Amino acid sequence: MLSTTHIGKAGGLVMPPDWLLKGLPGSGGESFPQTPQPDAFRQRRDRKKLRIANFASLTGPAGIWGPSATNSTLLAASEINRRGGILGREIEIVFHDTGGSIEDVVRTASDVVASEEADIIMGSHISAVRVALRKVVAGRIPYVYTPVYEGGERTPGVMAIGETPRAQSRPAIEWLASAKRASRWYLIGSDYVWPWLSHRATKKYIADAGGSVVGEEFVRMGEHDHSAHLARIRAAKPDVVLISLIGTDSIVFNRAFAEQGLASKMLRLAGAMDETVLLGIGADNTENLFCASGYFVDMASRENDAFRCQYQASYGRYAPPPGSVGQSNYEGLRFLDTVASQAGTLAIKPLLSTAMNVDYVGARGRIGVRRGSASMPIYLAEADGLDFQLIKRF
Repeated sequence: MLSTTHIGKAGGLVMPPDWLLKGLPGSGGESFPQTPQPDAFRQRRDRKKLRIANFASLTGPAGIWGPSATNSTLLAASEINRRGGILGREIEIVFHDTGGSIEDVVRTASDVVASEEADIIMGSHISAVRVALRKVVAGRIPYVYTPVYEGGERTPGVMAIGETPRAQSRPAIEWLASAKRASRWYLIGSDYVWPWLSHRATKKYIADAGGSVVGEEFVRMGEHDHSAHLARIRAAKPDVVLISLIGTDSIVFNRAFAEQGLASKMLRLAGAMDETVLLGIGADNTENLFCASGYFVDMASRENDAFRCQYQASYGRYAPPPGSVGQSNYEGLRFLDTVASQAGTLAIKPLLSTAMNVDYVGARGRIGVRRGSASMPIYLAEADGLDFQLIKRF
């Protein structure tokens, strides 16, 4: 379990230490260093600062988003700290990897909560981790969950701000049914809670659009052999394959899909895909690939222009692209800053009450949260080589 402290100092952004960068995917390193001793962090605890424990995927299939998640978190912390922090408290970030076993993640979170080593929990990990963590943090410490998810989160203390199937998948399905005359759908996703529940909702949206599901399957995370899945897809002859695979699993599947000659025969629609995944898939493998999301790097808006400018200034032109999952960490801190400011306190009950109905501004623009559910514009984009071309706003 990796655990290390990154602190956004007032007046500037502190980059991750070299030993961490060497361990991140795509950095040329081979492995993460050994876990530092917890006492090392307890000695640094400054109660005048606001310590946020960010449980993010740095390894495993979702680890492909680790670098941009780290960057986006530190960028938001730096911006907020330059303005005086949250309620006058400078933000201090501690990252914990969620790419290992869920049992290890829960054990780490339990230690963090029991020892009061964090004031806030934040997470950009798969929903299976969220479901496990909410049993640890519920009602004891505020927990901001930032990425796309299956919806319906009502656990006391958990604030989810990501896209949900009703907002994300429904309009995309309706558009493909109308504009592309898509009626036959094949669903494939990773074998955990987000694809399970998202597919349940998606089936209704497909039926409402006059379509039918001709196949569905869930794939264990980390699977690299998709020959059997692709054979079943080929035999089913769908118009669209809806893909709910995560990170590198999505990359491996989409590469194989195109190499099998299926990209020219049927459409693909993905709900957890961004520019980072697109780079991994490769320009030759993105024909007829669509994605629905609340954020794309090339969205044209004043807020996103400002975010991208600061991101590039901090990390350079060739930094990992801040796609939807990574960028959601930036959104999480902007959301928390607004909620705390309006509540006037970080006490859990007034903070959570304020978070139920609030407007905040992030890279996605102005986002409204009503009854605990975030509402935002959703964009449908089509892959064009290694870029997404936005074709519709819902």
